[in-house]
Amino acid sequence: MNAEVLRNEFPMLVAGDKEAKPLAFLDSTATTQKPASVIDAMDDFYREHYSSVKRGVYRLSARTTEAFEKTRKDVAKFINAKSEDEIVFTRGTTESINLVAWSYGRKFFEAGDEILISGLEHHANIVSWQLVAEMKGAKIKVIPVRDDGDLDLSKLPELLTPRTKMVAVAHVSNSVGTVNPIAEIIATTRKLAPQAKVLIDAAQSSSHIKIDVQKLDCDFLAFSGHKMYGPTGIGVLYGEYDVLDSMPPWHGGGEMIKNVTFEKTTYADVPARFEAGTPAIAEVIGLGKAIEWLNNVGLDNIRKHEEQITQYALKQLAEIPQVKVLGNPKERGALISITLDGIAVGDAAMILDEENVAVRSGHHCAQPVMDRFGVDATLRLSFGVYTLERDIDRFVAGIKRVVRLFA
Repeated sequence: MNAEVLRNEFPMLVAGDKEAKPLAFLDSTATTQKPASVIDAMDDFYREHYSSVKRGVYRLSARTTEAFEKTRKDVAKFINAKSEDEIVFTRGTTESINLVAWSYGRKFFEAGDEILISGLEHHANIVSWQLVAEMKGAKIKVIPVRDDGDLDLSKLPELLTPRTKMVAVAHVSNSVGTVNPIAEIIATTRKLAPQAKVLIDAAQSSSHIKIDVQKLDCDFLAFSGHKMYGPTGIGVLYGEYDVLDSMPPWHGGGEMIKNVTFEKTTYADVPARFEAGTPAIAEVIGLGKAIEWLNNVGLDNIRKHEEQITQYALKQLAEIPQVKVLGNPKERGALISITLDGIAVGDAAMILDEENVAVRSGHHCAQPVMDRFGVDATLRLSFGVYTLERDIDRFVAGIKRVVRLFA
């Protein structure tokens, strides 16, 4: 894989390279840039065969429906689901988690039940469970985080009890970069709390690490299109079919029904039961093209490249005394969070923007993680298939300028 060549497939980056100060885009954890093939596929839909799906028998609708459902099959194959019927389209990871909380949780949680999450979670995998826990009288428990940023899994056996109904854990932390050993967590859960369901937040892993839901034996897996070189507004919830089939709909409207009368409504089978209303058709088509693109590049190739870039960045940052890296996990994803001695990270981000270096500052929707490490916010640089060493060099030069200005 040649990252320099692949970078030319991203119109935004090609344009940015022509600016007086070339763009160094280091915010791929928040959202990835889009290759031309994804943009073209969506543009082609709007220009050549725009129509709704499922409802029409005319040729345009049939063509669009075929493309729409092909993506469902492609997603199932991408994560090795047993069937495309286990794939539900949502607006993103956040909505996928909320769907499970509000459908499964409202039906099956009871007072005194326990929901186990980790101390590394994004707010989407915290607040969703807090809302349903408050409604049902359930309790949230947290796997603690060690100083190095890894989860303290020695606590897992005592946290899992006969009252555990859900274990919801991120595959990769969006704030520290920790790659959690989800296979180990799932295996321990199956052994010690077999009644519990397991949800994996794969928002930060779906475009970096090969996922096999059958091998993992998770009940649910959630991820977003825009973090894997696809469009915003589209996400995926994988659910094991029998589990999904036991869950009631959480939105009402068109397409999620079998029959409607004023007296009673019966609901469609999975997955249509969870896809009320006209879907994000162009976005689904874009997601399908993004998956095709990822398959062509190869997740193993992407992971290898990102590991090299991450190690290069860590080495460069280690030479700046004012920089402190948040955590040192055994396995790190394609992101690094830092703080700067005596310098507000928000100020640093603005100076970096003057250099056309795009990074994220703040709590990254992970305030409990910030609290755990005793910081208000971090400066986060994150990488994708198109990240080059020269982008890191631009960032490091910008940080050195920040230090000269504020130190």
